[in-house]
Amino acid sequence: MNAVARFFAVATLALGVLAPAHADRIRDLTQVGGVRSNQLVGYGLVVGLDGSGDQTSQAPFTTQSLENMLQQFGVNVPANVRPQLKNAAAVTITAELPPFAKPGQRIDVTVASIGNAKSIRGGELLMSPLKGADGQIYAIAQGSVVVGGVSAQGKSGSSVQVNISASGRIPGGASIERSVATSFDKGGDIMLNLNTADFTTAARVAEAVNRNFGAGTARAIDSATIAVRAPMDASQRVAWLSTIQGLDVTPGDAPARVIVNSRTGTVVIGSDVKVGAAAVAHGAIQVTISEQPQVSQPNAFSRGQTAVVPSSQVAVSEEGGHMFKFGPGTSLDAIVRAVNQVGASPSDLISILQALKESGALRAELVVI
Repeated sequence: MNAVARFFAVATLALGVLAPAHADRIRDLTQVGGVRSNQLVGYGLVVGLDGSGDQTSQAPFTTQSLENMLQQFGVNVPANVRPQLKNAAAVTITAELPPFAKPGQRIDVTVASIGNAKSIRGGELLMSPLKGADGQIYAIAQGSVVVGGVSAQGKSGSSVQVNISASGRIPGGASIERSVATSFDKGGDIMLNLNTADFTTAARVAEAVNRNFGAGTARAIDSATIAVRAPMDASQRVAWLSTIQGLDVTPGDAPARVIVNSRTGTVVIGSDVKVGAAAVAHGAIQVTISEQPQVSQPNAFSRGQTAVVPSSQVAVSEEGGHMFKFGPGTSLDAIVRAVNQVGASPSDLISILQALKESGALRAELVVI
């Protein structure tokens, strides 16, 4: 029995197997190689603004774009005339072309001002081509811009702004004109790429596929890629891949890792992080600087002047230090509990973790971002 026949024989049975505990579907762990979205970008004009468009003296490309558009309709602007437009804005248009998108389908687009327009609320995007990285036109965008932000300014200069009003979206604002060729229907093996590379997970995915569809159906190429034999017929490949993606696999354990964000003080400690035997001393040093200016008053008839004399007081104090000891194999819960007992701040915790890593007691990868 070949692989295709075996697939149809066991497909129903495979879907009926109960999921093991703590298992994820292959669909959630992997992505199909070559099946991805593509980024599109374009340039255009938004018109119909209520005086909140570009100031053409500072954004001359807006006027130039409008003049080029008018020439296409037979309207020529004299060379010595520079229109002062306040109801138009130059914008960039971005969109994401989903995989297997076909001509005639519509996708959402995002419009953002690149000039000095204050707001594009209520504007209308004129027909603009959207190009891919290869320079080819894949979609045409046009429509009314929906802006979530709002801004208002008074004559005195006071202004109020909520969110951003210089960018917006056009739901279904682009029509696809060209599809992107994929290798999915070309035959050959299907490549499943793990979202997180892991040798254990890759081996288990291949094992799950082989267990349900026969030995040799799948093989793990490396820690991120599993090659799966598939039927040559496109319709059978779709059903084959759908069943494979529904299989349950228990992924490998995440590596012991501590993530530290030095800018925000955020610390994320993995559940498998442990430390060896170590003693940590924690002391809080406080530096207080207070300014108490004093007034110097001259004596009577001394012809002196009253002056303000600065008086600074600097005090350095160190609170009672705390010390706690970690035994061998201490878990995450014990680390957090001990650090909370001494009242350490996030910056103190970062210093403690870095010191533990340098001493060799922290049995985990320390990642500072």
